[in-house]
Order: sequence, then structure tokens, then C-alpha cells
Amino acid sequence: MATKIRLQRHGKKGKPFYYIVVADARAPRDGRFIERIGSYNPNTNPATIDINFEKTLDWVNNGAQPTDTCRAILSYKGVLYKKHLEGGVKKGALTQEQADEKFAAWTDQKDGKITGKKSDLVSAKDEARKAALAAEAKRNADKAAAIAAKNTPVAEEVEEEAPAAEETEAATETEESAE
Repeated sequence: MATKIRLQRHGKKGKPFYYIVVADARAPRDGRFIERIGSYNPNTNPATIDINFEKTLDWVNNGAQPTDTCRAILSYKGVLYKKHLEGGVKKGALTQEQADEKFAAWTDQKDGKITGKKSDLVSAKDEARKAALAAEAKRNADKAAAIAAKNTPVAEEVEEEAPAAEETEAATETEESAE
């Protein structure tokens, strides 16, 4: 029986969530499967991948063929690299200790990249929030200045009209006295 490691879709429209399953190649996408070995959530940033590493490695070593997307996921998690190192040990190119050291170094490097990406995303989100707050404060200050400017000229116009009225009254009085 030809087995495939593939994704089984769940979730609602526009919000997919996948189970990583081992299934017969002839079974439908969301149909019957042999074993569920993990999950993949592309909705988070970075995507959340939970996988049973040992079971997946056993299935890959027994000949299960991953689909293209699952191959990328397994490569990202290091399953295919571990299989490659085990092949080197079987051929005698590496000792088991060397293979374990290489895999541990690769895992540490990968974890560092993931942690860096998460921290960059958090800092970018904080900077965006600070910029939004600054823009909102500026808009509020502009709006308050506009309201103050709108209210202030009305009071000045009334004061300006009053002296102008006094001037016209004084001018009419002088005209009347001159007559």
C-alpha cells in the first residue's frame, strides 16, 4: 500500500487549520487516514507547527512519501535532515555522535532564527502601535486647535464690532454737532 504524508483540512472558510496525517494515497483528502502525526496552523505568524517527530521520522524511513507542502513542513522541522544524517551513519560517513552534534547545532540555529523573527514581529507591532498613538495624539491636537480657533474668532469679531460701532456713533455725533 502506497502511503502519503499529507494535510487534512479543517477549520472554517478563510481560516484553514490542517492535520498532518499519514494516509493511503488513494484515500480522499479529508477522508480516512492511518495515523495523525501533527497539526499545522498557517493563520498565526509565524505559522504554528506541532509534530510528533519520532513517529514522523519512522513513517518517512518506512517509505511514506510527503506531498510538496508536507515536505516543506518536514524540512522546516528537521525530519528530512535527520533522515539524511541517519543515512550517512548507515553508510559509515558519520558516526552517531557526529550526526547528533550536527543535528543539535542545526536545531539551535533554527530556534535562533524563529526567536529572532518572533522578536522582530513583536517590536514591529509595538512600533506600529506607538506610531498610531502618536498620529492619534496629533489628530486630537489639530482637532482641539481647530475648535479653539473656531471659537476664538467669534469672540474677537464681537469685540471688533463693538469698537467699530463706537467709532461710527462718535462720527455721527460729530456730524450732528457740526450741523
